Amino acid sequence: MKTESDNVALISEAYQQWHDSRGASVQKWLDLMSHGVRFRSLAGGAAGLEFSRDCASRDEVARYFAELGNDWDMIHYTVDELIAQGDRVVMLGSCGWKNRRTGIVVQTPKADFLRLEGGKVVEFFEFFDTAKAMAASVGPALPAAT
Repeated sequence: MKTESDNVALISEAYQQWHDSRGASVQKWLDLMSHGVRFRSLAGGAAGLEFSRDCASRDEVARYFAELGNDWDMIHYTVDELIAQGDRVVMLGSCGWKNRRTGIVVQTPKADFLRLEGGKVVEFFEFFDTAKAMAASVGPALPAAT
């Protein structure tokens, strides 16, 4: 059984690589996922954020990351705090992404809730400013008609 500090160390290293590589360390995250991981996003596959639909396996998480990388360039992923209790780890921080199609940059607070078993992530749920991200994915609003 992994301890809280073991879990925090695993997750901390993954987030640091994620930030340092600007999102290129996908394999590190996939290696941390259980085969049947439940991976969810507050965005839930909303229009413009289709990559964020619920995942029920490591292969679906790989799809999530591929689609995310096709649509967005990471500017930063900053971890302010990792909080652990039992088998859960919470990440509080912020991130910045640039939409590849529109060129719009989104800065948002970020919270991730993870549950681990035996050193593997079995549940992941992310929270971010979905309204800002959805707006950036469709582009600037058209001027009002006069």
